[in-house]
Amino acid sequence: MINFVQIPRTIRAPLAYLEVNSNNSSLNSLNNKRILVLGQMLSTGSAAANVPVLVSSYAQAIDYFGKGSMLANMFEVLFRNNQFTEKWCVPMADATGTNASGSITITGPATEAGTLSFYMGGVLVSVAVADEDTATEIGDAIETAINANEDLPVTASNDAGVVTVTYRHDGTVGNFYNMQINYAGIAAGEKTPAGVGVAIVQLTSGATDPTVTTALAALPEQIFDYWLHPYQSSTILDVLDDEMEDRWDALRMLEGHVFGAAAGSVGTLTTLGTGRNGKHATILDAGLDSPSPSYLWAAALVGQAARSASADPALPMTTLPLLAILPPKIENRRSLSQVNTLLYSGIATHEVDQGGNVTLGRIITNNQTNAAGSADATWLDVNTPLTVATLRQVLRSRITTKFARMKLADDGNNFGAGSNIVTPTTIRGEIIAWAAEMKQLGLVENIEAFKQALIVERDTVDRTRVNASIPPDLVNQFYIFAGAISFIL
Repeated sequence: MINFVQIPRTIRAPLAYLEVNSNNSSLNSLNNKRILVLGQMLSTGSAAANVPVLVSSYAQAIDYFGKGSMLANMFEVLFRNNQFTEKWCVPMADATGTNASGSITITGPATEAGTLSFYMGGVLVSVAVADEDTATEIGDAIETAINANEDLPVTASNDAGVVTVTYRHDGTVGNFYNMQINYAGIAAGEKTPAGVGVAIVQLTSGATDPTVTTALAALPEQIFDYWLHPYQSSTILDVLDDEMEDRWDALRMLEGHVFGAAAGSVGTLTTLGTGRNGKHATILDAGLDSPSPSYLWAAALVGQAARSASADPALPMTTLPLLAILPPKIENRRSLSQVNTLLYSGIATHEVDQGGNVTLGRIITNNQTNAAGSADATWLDVNTPLTVATLRQVLRSRITTKFARMKLADDGNNFGAGSNIVTPTTIRGEIIAWAAEMKQLGLVENIEAFKQALIVERDTVDRTRVNASIPPDLVNQFYIFAGAISFIL
């Protein structure tokens, strides 16, 4: 007997009626992937604080969050690294806090004409200097040049050659901003004119970040796969860890992964990394004294990670370029020993190639120990949670699509064709077919062993429920080749 969903048996009007459904289709489409950005907007932005908004371009980000805002800057780098993945944002207003500030102190007068090449958050700001310019005159020129670039997240004010640089936002993010002079060096024609002295004090004392929980409460119950944020405070990182653990819960299944970055010495980053243990969060090493602020490193990372993982979540991200990011100077780049230390401290790493381009190294999670406190590398590489999320999403879609309106019976019964009855064996076969498809995508391996270990059975108490123990063998990443060359003379 064939059971129809839309065509009743009581209809008498002729002639032909054909209903269409895809219940027997085994083609599973991977879910649309989304990036979620958290950060602060300026009062000049048109968006409403704590309201999720879809962002389709950098120009739209400027309109929504304000020219020169941290969010506009983050979206600029994000779009440079990824034009395709859907991007959402929950903008937050500044809290009633303190703006980070620093200074550029000039001495003079100049004894030759030339150019001062300032790198403000990685952006070149050129200041012309005339012969015999005084410190005050040079300071005025610096103030004018900085304020003329409205895309910069800082403003400047000169007082007798002491230029105070202030971050536009309240909070701690301004403390991650970086100012340098003559970063590219003499080889690029960058040289301080004779007679001019420049002393830079980096921005500090920014305090009081927004309450992230308010923004998170505004999110709809849908999956955001890749989360980008600019923060490093343990309070905010703890909130994000807790939110992601809750989203991964079996009753929500809103999987995602949180990405951030931090700059500083190996000691500073080791302290940060060893103090965390989240398997759904990644902190990237943003180097020592890179001109590009750490939150822009995070934006580039998310852009590249989303492009790669959306195509293949199991594929290593090593060597992917971080576009629009300037590397630390050669003397500040990490040694192999330092990279290894960071990887044992829950910090993801980067590399700098011969051309001075920043690329991704090994992208790991913060997770280092299991629930018992023992060292555990199960969730070490970010590909593990990204792959598991994909597997669960596809299997859930497959089961709900094929068995949404079915009756349940024990194995061994013989029912008529079209009876809309499913048995544990039927579901087992569907799970095996799912695993075979995932193998074809290169996400799992060893299907025969999977079949042997797979358990699907009807619950003995709740007769409307089927329980399954599903043990996929995830494909691993290739990171290390070790060989011994034994030569003969």
